[in-house]
Amino acid sequence: MQYKKFFPLALASLASAQTPSLTDALGSQNSTLSSLNALLASNSDLAKSLSNLRNVTILAPSNNAFSALASDNATTSLLTNSEYLTALFNYHILNGTYHNYTFGNESQFIPTLLTNTTYTNVTGGQVVEARLDNNNVTFFTALKENATIITPNVNFTGGTIHVIDSFLNIPQNISDTFSNANLTAAEGAINTANLTDSVANTHDITIFAPNNDAFNAIGSIVSNLTSDQLTSIVGYHVINGSVNYSTDLQNTTFTAVNGQNITITVLNGTVYANSAKITVPDILLENGVAHVIDEVLNPDNASAAPDTTASSATPAFSGASSASDGVPFTSGVSTATTTFPAATSAGGSAASSSSSGLAMPMKTGAVGAAALFGGAAVIVNL
Repeated sequence: MQYKKFFPLALASLASAQTPSLTDALGSQNSTLSSLNALLASNSDLAKSLSNLRNVTILAPSNNAFSALASDNATTSLLTNSEYLTALFNYHILNGTYHNYTFGNESQFIPTLLTNTTYTNVTGGQVVEARLDNNNVTFFTALKENATIITPNVNFTGGTIHVIDSFLNIPQNISDTFSNANLTAAEGAINTANLTDSVANTHDITIFAPNNDAFNAIGSIVSNLTSDQLTSIVGYHVINGSVNYSTDLQNTTFTAVNGQNITITVLNGTVYANSAKITVPDILLENGVAHVIDEVLNPDNASAAPDTTASSATPAFSGASSASDGVPFTSGVSTATTTFPAATSAGGSAASSSSSGLAMPMKTGAVGAAALFGGAAVIVNL
């Protein structure tokens, strides 16, 4: 009996001894992770905090990812900012152990350890999207920038490590996101309705964001909208209190901020909000997610249904036509000099990869003195 009790304990001890520590696991990949190892060696608090993690997946940027970051003068200073470094590393740590064989063609939206309200207003942790892309496990963030696993399943005592080919970008606020995604009319409409602060500072939102072509298609009626009508229209595109990723958009209804329902319909694999087609799903926001649609939703026509026989989107506003003096609501709205992968299908010009540089996320409305001056304690709460 004593031997029977001892045997499983001996096996457990042997398994534990064979599983390396985080330091040893990272060191075994030093040819590709020497830059990360050097960064951790220079920051003992960060290294200690990471070593104490359990049941996590660490997405470790490769040397090439560090080199790409270093080549961008505008972003090289970010890694010396301890507050940002904390947020950035937390965003590279998935809550749970995910080996590469657990991912398939369907997207998963996995919470990370980035829960600091200075940088995110998503309950349970800001997420990354993960799925197979051309048979490679790829993580999508922010404006569909992506990072691919180049070395999977480097196991350690706290979980597993995947070496990835670029840094993950922390999702930004709505204004910066919409500017960079060429959703400038949607941004301008929110600004004009004086809803920027309320939308940007609300926890857990879902936005159906019409592209610029959609706003242009109703340009003829925009000047006749009252303030209350515009507020209702903008509110009809926003859902408060729940972050609904594409996996949640399955023949259901949501109640928008203005109190009316949006009907989600899936036809032949295409997802519609009322009659509007979702052209770009899952643009991650600091406080939720946005889905780009090809029509402006009309709260006075909530029963509008998809027309799969139409060659192009028909505005949900009766009698509306294109504007003659440019896309409405875009005057005074800044556009980014760099376009991101999400911008092409959102009505923008040709997209370019943006993984070489990191965008500095804007702080949320919850920032106080403790957040501003507490950056020296790196990941101490993990």
